[in-house]
Amino acid sequence: MSGIRLGADSFSTYEEGIKKEWIIGNGLGGYASSTVLGAGTRTYHGLLVAAPENSPGRLLLLSSLDEEISTGGEVYRLATHKYPGTVSPTGFNYLSKFILAPFPMWVYQPGAFTVKKKVFMVHNNNTTCVVYDIRSRKEDAILRIFPMVNSRDFHYTTHSGYLSFYQETDSTGLKLESSNGFSFFLSSNLQYHRDPMWYYNFEYDAEKERGLAFQEDNFNPGYFESKLKMGTSRFFIAVSTEDISSLTLEEVEELYTREVYRQNLLAFNSRLTEPFALKLLRATDCFIVKNPSTGESSVIAGYHWFADWGRDTMISLPGLFLVTRRFDEARSTLKNFSRHCRRGLVPNVFPALGGEAVYNTVDASLWFIHALGRYFAYTKDLLFLSEVWDTVESIMDNYRKGTDFGIGMDSDFLIRQGPQLTWMDAKVEDIPVTPRAGKACEINALWYNALKTASRIGGLLGKETSSYETLAAGVASSFEEVFWNPETNCLYDLVTKDEDGNQIKDSSIRPNQIFAVALPYTLLSPEKEKAIVDRVEKDLLTPFGLRTLSTDNPSYKGRYHGGPKERDLAYHNGTVWPWLLGAYVKAYRKVHNYSKKSLEDMRSLLKGFDMHLETAGIGTISEVFDGDFPYSSEGCIAQAWSVAEILRAYVEDVLGIKP
Repeated sequence: MSGIRLGADSFSTYEEGIKKEWIIGNGLGGYASSTVLGAGTRTYHGLLVAAPENSPGRLLLLSSLDEEISTGGEVYRLATHKYPGTVSPTGFNYLSKFILAPFPMWVYQPGAFTVKKKVFMVHNNNTTCVVYDIRSRKEDAILRIFPMVNSRDFHYTTHSGYLSFYQETDSTGLKLESSNGFSFFLSSNLQYHRDPMWYYNFEYDAEKERGLAFQEDNFNPGYFESKLKMGTSRFFIAVSTEDISSLTLEEVEELYTREVYRQNLLAFNSRLTEPFALKLLRATDCFIVKNPSTGESSVIAGYHWFADWGRDTMISLPGLFLVTRRFDEARSTLKNFSRHCRRGLVPNVFPALGGEAVYNTVDASLWFIHALGRYFAYTKDLLFLSEVWDTVESIMDNYRKGTDFGIGMDSDFLIRQGPQLTWMDAKVEDIPVTPRAGKACEINALWYNALKTASRIGGLLGKETSSYETLAAGVASSFEEVFWNPETNCLYDLVTKDEDGNQIKDSSIRPNQIFAVALPYTLLSPEKEKAIVDRVEKDLLTPFGLRTLSTDNPSYKGRYHGGPKERDLAYHNGTVWPWLLGAYVKAYRKVHNYSKKSLEDMRSLLKGFDMHLETAGIGTISEVFDGDFPYSSEGCIAQAWSVAEILRAYVEDVLGIKP
């Protein structure tokens, strides 16, 4: 699979190096992640952030491994940390290469030594392995590795007075039990020496910038040590929630080979060969997770802090599962959300990877129908459609009759909903930032698409679906009259009513209208669809996605930065979202009659992300970007629907590989 290689010029200063982050997942929602320098800048950074079964959330267990090589009177410290007023040690000065292919590897060159360090995770297991190849050109050098451990929810910081550890040790490692009730293991082929101490006041630059708690302490239980022979020595350290005390170097190497093989098999099974597509394919893997207790698949919406969200999962499903040909997991994911459907509502989110589902969304159920339609287009799996048909009927009936959160169909056949139920759901002190209670343009485009998709699915299953066609015709008769704005030559974003029952139409130029062109079933004339795409291109298009509001709107905010309040105010008021490009690319090609020029235009637009893959979350795509030039990446370093929709659009709409 295609790899990414960065040279020393990419991280020549601390400030530049911490902008570049890496992440790998374990298929359970756990992960390993940090900056390419090895300096943690987030509470979420760590070499083992575990997702143990029956845990209330993800836990940071191993923050870092601090390596040092001593020879004669010299000591080379490879770690990099930020403390109040200083960066110490500054091991990044020895770093010559960072490689992601498919797992991260660092090449350090301190003095007469070359250190190659690889990190990988064992799939479907809360285990991280770190492998060292060290070439020494000196006699009698000594390697020491100091683990910095913790035991906390990954959202928060901790301090020495609130946490303590008990350790059981032997020559190859240790078992740690924390005072807050968690245990984990470290094992190595280096000699372990117990020497407990706390390190105080690590500072996390990204959290400081976000206006959150940014200082904490980490515990060092002791250190691993070995002499370095002339030539090459190989070592490993593994950390796990399982007992790995008997693990050997040969077994670690076998685990690594197995993980590389699994990655290569994903590429082979996808049948994708184009280099940019293969880079994005590699990025999809960490989002696809399995609940160990049920065996069902789901999607982590974004790293580091999101769980599995229904809306994000359904939007991401074609890109993560279908164009990559992971059909069994696609079916498992659809079944998972179908099983939790209540009163026609697919869950908005499963908190803490398996907590009680929350249902406050109007569009997740409609995106579920769309994902089901795309699943059938790829697989022709009628048997599975019959298994979830009851869910389809439940969604259609409840939306027609009315269900929770003010969701229901009006006499004009259009769907209305209560506040903060669409994807633009940010709030500040419980006050909606982008109020969208009423009838939203994309919700009704999705409603029409869902009715037509349900009619087709039902027909294939031999069901009576004439009522869905009748409702779809009703939507088609009202949609244009309600949503078309002749002054802007595009759609109103929202239609609602004041206290006296008078209609209020929001003429803000937002990207939601693009779905009225891009979905499989649409209901406007070709001329009006072209006008929508032209308006979106003119007012919202950037190299990295669509702005959420046009720049001439008084509420527009061009930068997504500051504390939580400032960021929430900008989140859907100008901030750029890459996932929206998927719909834009599809709509653009459609209204330009799939011309050769439109193909090349969209190829160029999507391949613009090739450079981004080396600048923020290495090998992946960020959640959002600033609306103003230079469109800096912000938010999560790896977002499921960003990766999924860029990959889907590139494969389906540019490469033309689709059912």
